[in-house]
Amino acid sequence: MTLLRILAGAFLLLAIYCGIDPFHHSAISNFPDFEAYKVEMPPWSEVPAEKDHQNLLQKSEIKFLNQIQGPESMAFDSLGRGPYTGVADGRILFWNGQSWSDFAYTSSNRSELCNPKPSPLSYLKNEHICGRPLGLRFDKKTGDLYIADAYLGLMKVGPEGGLATSLATEAEGVPLRFTNDLDIDDDGNIYFTDSSTKYQRRNFMQLIFSGEDSGRVLKYDPLTKKTSVLVRNLQFPNGVSLSKDGSFFVFCEGSIGRLRQYWLKGEKAGTSEVLAILPGFPDNVRTNKNGEFWVAINCRRTLNIYLTSQYPQIRKFLLKLPIPAKFQNLLHIGGQPHAVVAKYSQEGKLLQILEDSQGKVVKAVSEVEEKDGKLWIGSVLMPFVAVYNLE
Repeated sequence: MTLLRILAGAFLLLAIYCGIDPFHHSAISNFPDFEAYKVEMPPWSEVPAEKDHQNLLQKSEIKFLNQIQGPESMAFDSLGRGPYTGVADGRILFWNGQSWSDFAYTSSNRSELCNPKPSPLSYLKNEHICGRPLGLRFDKKTGDLYIADAYLGLMKVGPEGGLATSLATEAEGVPLRFTNDLDIDDDGNIYFTDSSTKYQRRNFMQLIFSGEDSGRVLKYDPLTKKTSVLVRNLQFPNGVSLSKDGSFFVFCEGSIGRLRQYWLKGEKAGTSEVLAILPGFPDNVRTNKNGEFWVAINCRRTLNIYLTSQYPQIRKFLLKLPIPAKFQNLLHIGGQPHAVVAKYSQEGKLLQILEDSQGKVVKAVSEVEEKDGKLWIGSVLMPFVAVYNLE
């Protein structure tokens, strides 16, 4: 009986501590309005069981180590030059085959706050000042580069680079708070994601922990210069990529771990449906020349994620423990970095999976761009680009 009383007392003290958080050590201590929401995970039986037991991503070549910080998106222009990539200090850089050079930037406020720092996360507190270019896409007809800047919205810069101009900063009167990725169709329409109307990118871990559903998929019409909402109430929408024939685009549902299809043409135009359930939680998606989709997956599903997604109050209680956000995130991804790259057919069939389950070489992946038999792999968290030879 005494032992039970001790345990009951300890649990009561822990509950009081978590409720008060007196030393502000929890992952959500600076977010007094934080709420955890239920995430409707697909049944385990529907999650792909295929694995890359050879850890083929460990054969990737690490390029540009410590020359670039947090290269999220890889883009090549209409002449095949590049890659171009957005980095953590707010610049967009161009690789000319021998060295990196400045190509463009999204913020006019290029102060000493944006000077080089030792790691991608070192820039987080100043990203809203320096800008943070994420998704990049070239208009092959005009040579213009379109940019999804996490803080400054949808932007464009001409073929010569320089300071990008703003195209959209709001939709339906609601500001773009976490502009993430984009793609452009043959008519110049831009399809892009706003991952959250509540959390900014610098608070991306709290967005992951929350599972809140204010994310949107949007369309920018270059003729009317208006932005409309195509899909709303999404839990961390992320990557966007048009199909080869332009009849639909796919986008990633980050919190649920799905690839979703939005029809632009045909009888289903204006509707969306699930295309594929992914083995983990995605970032960007890119279409290759064959019309297949390469999906960058941050981590595989874990039992911890599955259970806490169903019971948000338990998740909130655990987040109030005196454990910093970066360690909570480490628990969330399974205890160690685990990069996964998956290729899907236009019909949603899993065709190929590549992994580095120990995080030895490719610790994280944000985007996969296929070009000339190679995968160019960027990561918002890493100071390099990984290149995997498919042939």
